[in-house]
Amino acid sequence: MSHPSLNDAIWASMPVPSLVYDSAERIIDVNPSAEGFFNTSHRALVGSFLWHRLFIDENLRRNFLNAQENSARLFINEVQVNTNQGEARVCNLKLAPISGENDLMLLMIAPRELAGRITLTQTAQSASKSAIGMAEMLAHEIKNPLAGITGAAQLLSMGLPPKDLELTDLIVEESRRIVKLLDQVEQFGNLRPPSLSEVNIHDVLDRARRSSQLGHGAHMRFVEDYDPSLPPVYADDDQLLQVLLNLLKNASEAASPKGGVITLRTFYEHSFKMRRADGAGHPLPMQIEISDDGPGIPDDIKANIFEPFVSGKENGTGLGLALASKIISEHNGWLSLDSQPGRTVFRISLPRAPNHAQLDKE
Repeated sequence: MSHPSLNDAIWASMPVPSLVYDSAERIIDVNPSAEGFFNTSHRALVGSFLWHRLFIDENLRRNFLNAQENSARLFINEVQVNTNQGEARVCNLKLAPISGENDLMLLMIAPRELAGRITLTQTAQSASKSAIGMAEMLAHEIKNPLAGITGAAQLLSMGLPPKDLELTDLIVEESRRIVKLLDQVEQFGNLRPPSLSEVNIHDVLDRARRSSQLGHGAHMRFVEDYDPSLPPVYADDDQLLQVLLNLLKNASEAASPKGGVITLRTFYEHSFKMRRADGAGHPLPMQIEISDDGPGIPDDIKANIFEPFVSGKENGTGLGLALASKIISEHNGWLSLDSQPGRTVFRISLPRAPNHAQLDKE
C-alpha cells in the first residue's frame, strides 16, 4: 500500500542533501537538506539544469550519464563538489534510478563532514543541551559570590592609597567581566519567546548601525544598500536589534585596527522558501545581509559556527552567534553564512507581516 504522506515526511526528514532529476538533467525536486546545501530555495532549484547548480569533474558527469542511460546505480566517494556559492567541498555521491519512474534519478550528496556526523547528531545535540543546562546552573551559583567579591574589593579601595588601587580596580573589572559572561549564558538558556509584530527593517538597521558607529564599529565604514519598498517584517524588534548588533560587532572585530567596510543590504526574494518537516513551504522573502571585507571565518569551525561555545576569536565565548541563530529560528526564519577571505556575509531570512503576506502565495 502506498503512503504518500509518509513518503513526503521521510523525504523532508532526510539529513542528507538529496535531489531528483529527469532525463533532460533538470531538477524536479529537492529535499530541505538540499536547500541548505545549495543555499537556495526549493522554488529556485526546481526546473534548473543540474550542472548549473552542481559542478564536478567532466569525466564524472559522463559516468552520471552512463548510469542514467543504463538505469544503474553509481557510488563515488571523496569527490570535489562546487555549488554556485563558490566553495569546494569533498562529498560522497550516491546515484540511483527511482523504481517505477522512467528516467528519474535520485542523487544523494553527503558532504564528508556530514557523513561523519550524521550518526552523532542526536548525541551532539543532547550534549550541547546538557552543557548549556550545566552552564546555566553554574552561572546562577557563581554570580552571588562574585557580587560579594566585587563589593569587598570596592570597600577595600576606600582605605587604600592611590598606588594600591590598581589591584582592587582589577578585581572589580574582572569580576564584572565574568558576570557579563554569565549573563550571556543565562540569556541563552532563558530567551523569552519573541513578541512578533510589524517591524520596519530599516528602522532597526538604522538603530543598530548608529549604535555600532558609536562603539565597537567606530573604525569601520558603513555602506547601506536598501530596498526602500520593502513591506514590514514579522519580528520582535528588540530581539532583531540584538541579532544585528551582534553581527555588526563580529564584523567590526574581524577587521584590522585600521578598519574596513561593513555593508548593510536588504532585498526581497519572492521565491525564497524553507520547507518544514511536513514538506510544506514556508515563505521567507525578507532578506537582510551583513557583510564585511575581513579575513573570513576559519574553515575548521565554519560548519559549526552557530553552535554554542564555538568561536573563532581568541577570547570568544561562542555564545553570540548561537544566540543569534536561536533568536532567528524562533522567528521561524533562517540565519546563514557565506564566508571566504575578503568577504563574509551573514544573511537573515524572515517572513513578512501577516497583513502583507498575501503576495507570497501568488
